Amino acid sequence: MSRQFSLSPRVQGLLLMLGAAALIAATSLMAKALGRGLGGPELHPAQVSAGRFCFAFATLVPILIWVRPSFRAVPWPVHIGRSFFGWIGVSFLFAAAAQMPLADANAISFLSPIVTMALSIPFLGEKVGPKRWSAAALSLFGALVLTRPGTEAFQPAAVLALLSAFFMGIEVIFIKKLSDGEPPLRILAINNGIGASISLTVAAFFWIAPSPSQWLLLAALGMTMVTAQFCFILSMQRADASFVIPLLYATPVFAALYDYAVFDQPLTALSAVGVAIIITGALILVRRERAAKLRAQVRKD
Repeated sequence: MSRQFSLSPRVQGLLLMLGAAALIAATSLMAKALGRGLGGPELHPAQVSAGRFCFAFATLVPILIWVRPSFRAVPWPVHIGRSFFGWIGVSFLFAAAAQMPLADANAISFLSPIVTMALSIPFLGEKVGPKRWSAAALSLFGALVLTRPGTEAFQPAAVLALLSAFFMGIEVIFIKKLSDGEPPLRILAINNGIGASISLTVAAFFWIAPSPSQWLLLAALGMTMVTAQFCFILSMQRADASFVIPLLYATPVFAALYDYAVFDQPLTALSAVGVAIIITGALILVRRERAAKLRAQVRKD
């Protein structure tokens, strides 16, 4: 008899998180292509962001009709805050991706845990020890290596990526305020629904008619992002967060590969060093935060 091959939940979680990283990097590649006018006019980041949210929500609609999740007792203020700052963060990331190497833009956006850590002190009452501050300083040093302010190599678009990290860090504060019992499908539906409403309103002021191929790319962008979100959620369900989250930081690696393949943009040695330092610091922050959360849970029990 033949043995049925199956992967353990932990391996499934790792593969799903790796898939999420690859898909997230792919969305930044699509945003860069749209922002640079590949196959049509150069689209404004607000318009690209609108495509991301609207087509992501459209992808979810058939699932919502089929599953019919409950929308009772929804913490709307938290969802609205999360969606608003998430939309701003995504829009700035797309703007940065159109003007600088994708690996650099994605790596800088991973400074968001530093913002979350700093804001968690006044807003969530968390205590931050010297090890987490040291990890934050390490990531910031990596950002300096990557952006090289004050030199001719400085990329003004890096400011957009830094703003993306800032607003995404605020978004995570709202995500933390969402209860652990908040259903994942409801989170995705509300986030993308609100994001679509906000982004469409703003995009109307910058609207340029996309070409047919750009419409297809906008649709692919939205569907790719919602698929990445599903992969992320499924990964977290199958394995411990501290085990799978590190693979999400492979996103800049995938971004560098895509950028080289499509735009012939190589990753310089100095940029690679900066990316590696940022990711190292961010990973230390994630692990320290996870350890602090586990200690707090033990004390509570």
